[in-house]
Amino acid sequence: MSNSFGHSFCITTFGESHSDAVGAVIDGCPARLPLDVADIQACLDRRRPGHTTLSTPRREEDRVSILSGVDQGVTLGSPIALLVRNTNVKPADYIRFQSVPRPSHADFTYRSKYGILAASGGGRASARETVGRVAAGAIAEKWLALTHDISIVAWVSAVGPIEAPDLTERNIIRADVDSTPARCPCPETAAQMIQLIQDTQREKDSVGGCITCVCRQVPVGWGEPVFDKLTALLAHGMLSIPACHGFEIGSGFPGTRLKGSEHNDAFVVKQGRLGTVTNRSGGVQGGISNGEPIVFRVAFKPTATIGRDQTTSDYEGHPTTLAAAGRHDPCVAPRAVPVVEAMAALVLADLALTHGRSQGKTDD
Repeated sequence: MSNSFGHSFCITTFGESHSDAVGAVIDGCPARLPLDVADIQACLDRRRPGHTTLSTPRREEDRVSILSGVDQGVTLGSPIALLVRNTNVKPADYIRFQSVPRPSHADFTYRSKYGILAASGGGRASARETVGRVAAGAIAEKWLALTHDISIVAWVSAVGPIEAPDLTERNIIRADVDSTPARCPCPETAAQMIQLIQDTQREKDSVGGCITCVCRQVPVGWGEPVFDKLTALLAHGMLSIPACHGFEIGSGFPGTRLKGSEHNDAFVVKQGRLGTVTNRSGGVQGGISNGEPIVFRVAFKPTATIGRDQTTSDYEGHPTTLAAAGRHDPCVAPRAVPVVEAMAALVLADLALTHGRSQGKTDD
């Protein structure tokens, strides 16, 4: 079941980087949700490769087809199958990698575990797998918006050493995020990020980055302690994204430098309900949502595939030089923004349905 995620709103993704198609099957989506291909396509368009000059030159239209689970524009409550064809595949680019594992890629570990590798591309380890996540996340997100008025927005908050100011208190919307190729809603910082990514691209190298995500209007009470805490499931979802190397919520690692008296979120009445003055908890206490915005950050390593020669060893242990080849993002962070949003939506939809059933409520 390692290709499936969720309990009440469960998705299974399928397909490899250079297979005929990729996609997802959703089991548990409530019935009678208005759903159109356009709802899903809008999110896939934000993720697709070749969208800007800062991304991989691989070009895919990523047109989605709904194969089942929807009739006359509404969900039926049965499994929803989503399919996206791969069209711009180049298996010949990967012949040289059959004898040499790419540094920091999944070639060595996948072959060691399964005794076989996909003939081309990164197989299931490729970021191409996230097409299914984004497609399924678009449906989860629409359900969350219609039933709970929840909004989810993520943006690039750091590229290499360049960091944007804290924007979590602002009402950032996706139009702000998408206003620059760097997907940073701070124009001055975005310009610096773009310059760094372009410089790195010219050097045929890669650079890492961080994404900040804010989920607003999440009700109090979501999260299933002790092992299915909201924080734990968010970390699980985010760390399962290719190239993700870190997760922190609320004050995160910098919060360890504070004393309890400085870090605690005091309670106060806000708009007729109990809320907190500060939000260093990131909207979650004891693994359960407290009604404040959920704020977390996700770190992505520099892309493993780069456009320069690398000294390494082949599978037999012989020193060799791995010639530069392949198509890659010089920085994965801008295109990972909709993937982070999708995984957040999948976690929240799953916990919403689980919470409702634990309260004796129906899905409707």
